[in-house]
Amino acid sequence: MTSTGHTVEKIGGTSMSRVRELVETLFIGDREGDALYNRIFVVSAFGGITNLLLEHKKSGTPGVYASFANDDDDHGWLDALTKVSHAMREAHGEILEHAGDRNMADEFVRERIEGARSCLFDLQRLCSYGHFRLADHMLVIRELLSGLGEAHSAFVTTLLLQRAGVDARFVDLSGWRDDTDHTLQERIAAGLSDVDLATELPIVTGYAQCTEGLMREFDRGYSEVTFANIAAQTQAAEAIIHKEFHLSSADPKLVGEDAVRKIGHTNYDVADQLSNLGMEAIHPKAAKTLRQAVVPLRVTNAFDPGDPGTLIDDQPADTPNVEIVTGLKIVALELFEQDMVGVKGYDAAILEALKRHNVWIVSKTSNANTITHYVHASLKSVRRVVKELEALYPSSEVSARTLSLVSPIGRDMTGLRVLSRGLAALEEAGIEVIAANQGPRAVDVQFIIGAKDIEAGITALHRVLIEGKAVDAPQKAA
Repeated sequence: MTSTGHTVEKIGGTSMSRVRELVETLFIGDREGDALYNRIFVVSAFGGITNLLLEHKKSGTPGVYASFANDDDDHGWLDALTKVSHAMREAHGEILEHAGDRNMADEFVRERIEGARSCLFDLQRLCSYGHFRLADHMLVIRELLSGLGEAHSAFVTTLLLQRAGVDARFVDLSGWRDDTDHTLQERIAAGLSDVDLATELPIVTGYAQCTEGLMREFDRGYSEVTFANIAAQTQAAEAIIHKEFHLSSADPKLVGEDAVRKIGHTNYDVADQLSNLGMEAIHPKAAKTLRQAVVPLRVTNAFDPGDPGTLIDDQPADTPNVEIVTGLKIVALELFEQDMVGVKGYDAAILEALKRHNVWIVSKTSNANTITHYVHASLKSVRRVVKELEALYPSSEVSARTLSLVSPIGRDMTGLRVLSRGLAALEEAGIEVIAANQGPRAVDVQFIIGAKDIEAGITALHRVLIEGKAVDAPQKAA
């Protein structure tokens, strides 16, 4: 690959479903000639396709993968795969206007879907002999199916851009019908080896098949990991994530369009805090890759091409400032043991149980006889942990309740009295604060409040800490 001070840019699935609009803004817009190139685009599957291939990310409704894993017969996963085929054809049918392009996309879908169907049938037959266990192959199946979505969207986008006069190139990292083993670096290098960025626009699949197995560690966060590794490996001048909105000081639907502010510039510390609260600017492992490669990240609004968006790098803030207020529904898992004082091992046992049940830890507090972990998980998963801890420590009291965590975050909040001002803002809003925590690095403050108070809590904190509204002084009793 010829490197020319290029950028590596990622487009998410929701934005990809509006790819025709992106041609007019992001891909081409007012660019001409050489200005069209020196960019690598990493694309996700069209909106909803990965849900159909795997399972619905929020509701858990089974897709092909979940149906194949759970069904005793062929009908469930076969019907689900047929549904994917129809959805893919419908998606590119709305995007591609030329009949020849639609035919090529139809054939692409047919070849990939039939190939996957044959593969799953063959695996079922192989495992019917008893010497082979289907469970041993499920992760590979998940990777195979997931790669279908990105390959489809990248292929369709390439056709669309070629029809618009751009020398776009489909770069398939999904390993389809490739019987050789590659590390992620090798897969990227092979896919981009003969690309001339000065004259070609590579459209790259967000999924990359490799010996590391991206889904094993990152599951559905793999596209950002692929994107970050491409940016680092090709020494990009900048990595850019295009979203449907600007990275703002809060959700404008909560605090109002007029009150919200675009962040504009922040650092990877803030990005990590956002990831911890489920509001990912970028997957934390992807951020680490960019950070170590000294590649700055920019988050932009894909449909606002004239705006530079928000730059994320390692630069400190010019002045102390609260940059964003966000929140997350959590479960407080509390273990009280009177005999805990001076005894080691309680915390380690809790952590092991949480890890075993794949429970995400957001924050924790402890005192002499109580350890509380604030976690982001279903109550069902937390109850399994509670049951395990009760068996391990029969004299303890283990409880779980649903709460919310709201947090002001900034690169440097030194001297802003965020904890005391935040407490005052929440009190004025009539919100009870159950717990509060401020670390020594002055990048975030966490307030634990009732589950139903999350939206009101974010609004109250944003009003005082970002909009600069004063908190009314409490009335003294006569």
